[in-house]
Amino acid sequence: MHRKRFAEDGGKLPARLGRPTAQARERAEVRRAQVELATTVQRGMLPRDLPEVPGVHLAVRYAPARHGLDIGGDWYDAFSLADGCVGLCIGDAQGHNVEAAALMGQVRAGLRALAPVTGDPGELLGRTNDLLISLGGELFATCTFVRLDPESGLLESARAGHVPFVWATADGKSGLFDDEGGPPLGVARGAEYRVSRHRLSTGGVFVLLTDGVVEGPALSVEQGLDRVVRLAGIAAVAGLEVHTLAAAVIKGAESVGYEDDAAVLVVGHEGQGAAFPWR
Repeated sequence: MHRKRFAEDGGKLPARLGRPTAQARERAEVRRAQVELATTVQRGMLPRDLPEVPGVHLAVRYAPARHGLDIGGDWYDAFSLADGCVGLCIGDAQGHNVEAAALMGQVRAGLRALAPVTGDPGELLGRTNDLLISLGGELFATCTFVRLDPESGLLESARAGHVPFVWATADGKSGLFDDEGGPPLGVARGAEYRVSRHRLSTGGVFVLLTDGVVEGPALSVEQGLDRVVRLAGIAAVAGLEVHTLAAAVIKGAESVGYEDDAAVLVVGHEGQGAAFPWR
């Protein structure tokens, strides 16, 4: 019976069966091209160099999503301000495509453009939020912006729906800077972002990160943050180089099977007139 149907079909059945495979292959190639484009856009928008600021040591690490046909909108940035302070930010744009990478670029560009206008991190996030909403996009982004005075170690920060950052001091103390944050950027017009203040002590360290660092199939956000707190505490006490700490944070995310993009920005402070332990 099957042979008869095959004969009547004229041998066209194998060709029809092969079409879905060819279509799937074509879709995969299109998807791969889209991911390659998004990757190029994303990496092109990340800063190539970090500012050199007396008293401050910076280190960054970025790891793409584990899935070959996936990409997120994680980014980091660091730049000098006219008054001698340093602007630091890290964030995550919604989505895993070219649109997410483009949104990441818009947020980063908006923060850089508006930072000279206002020295208040909360106002800066508020203006960037309204800018995104005025552009009419449907995506949103989480972000933390930090303003650091390298001479005094005074740090002012504001969060827009982002995970809190980690702090550690050279005397063995460490924890989360779990301040009150506002909604993600691009969600609610007129949103307010409260500013919190902290002081980075001599030999101290801050670790800004995205949720891809602290969340995975076998790891909750809370567990991931606890792991980074422990790593930062050990690094500060031992006087490890900031680049070493950044690499250890990313390696820890890889070891637990992270799936999203992962970005980390580590800030170490020398302190005015003090010896800096990281070499």
